Amino acid sequence: MIISGYIVSAFLGLVFGSFAGAQVWRLRARQLEQDKKQGEEYDRAELKRLRPLLESKTANDRSRCLHCHHTLAWYDLIPLASWLSTGGKCRYCKKPIGRFEPLMEVGTAALFIAFYHYWVTFGNVGEFWIGLLLWMVMLVLFVILFAYDFKWFLLPDVIMLPLIGLSLVYTAIGVGMAHDPLGVVVSTAVSVGILSGIYLALWLVSRGAWVGFGDVKLGLALGLLLMDWQLAFVALVLANLIGTVIVVPGLISGKLSRETQVPFGPLLIAGFFIALFWGQAILNWYNDMSMWLTNTMLML
Repeated sequence: MIISGYIVSAFLGLVFGSFAGAQVWRLRARQLEQDKKQGEEYDRAELKRLRPLLESKTANDRSRCLHCHHTLAWYDLIPLASWLSTGGKCRYCKKPIGRFEPLMEVGTAALFIAFYHYWVTFGNVGEFWIGLLLWMVMLVLFVILFAYDFKWFLLPDVIMLPLIGLSLVYTAIGVGMAHDPLGVVVSTAVSVGILSGIYLALWLVSRGAWVGFGDVKLGLALGLLLMDWQLAFVALVLANLIGTVIVVPGLISGKLSRETQVPFGPLLIAGFFIALFWGQAILNWYNDMSMWLTNTMLML
């Protein structure tokens, strides 16, 4: 039964990853149309290419090729398999589809498997399905936010606000089931202060030049979900460390400059998941190293 659970989780991850990929392009089309109506700068060629996504009615909303706009058949929409069967190209116009969608599908499947394993290992019967289903919904939202911010440096409110709402629900459940509810509330508040408050301060001081307000809202959701100020600190450090590892080589090689935009949402999300799964192990390692260094210094 447990093995079948992993298989089902992988299958659902691929399906919802495909759904997330489609929604990213629909969100982009709506954003471009909104920018146009508000008189802001927008990519005219991109809007022209994505406009058919806005013309579909909800009742018969069908996925289309973003190049030739051909309505895709059911066999074109099988997660990962369809992409592999055509060599990553549109079956009709033969133009490359790219790796964006299959990576989202595989990434979502990996997250579904990881969280199923987590709940099988550490959850109890009473909270298993509630917690797992809640997380699976939030994982789809995380994947959309990660992909959208990575490509267009924006965290859409239409995805962010539901994530914050679900995070509040998850935190409320966690507080209700805790042996020390007050302690969890205090730790969660500090966690939010670390992952959201710091970026809010940076946003206010720089008037939005250093970080976007979307990062502030994302930090709020992440802090609520971690419910532990130490894990929040680990997530913050990891996000900045990953960013440093990515940016510094680019600056040294000249491929990046100080003016180059770097989306911080994906870094925060990556740091969050590492802290969620391995944060306690990292803290234990840090404490052990600190104790070893202290004892070594005393012996000297």
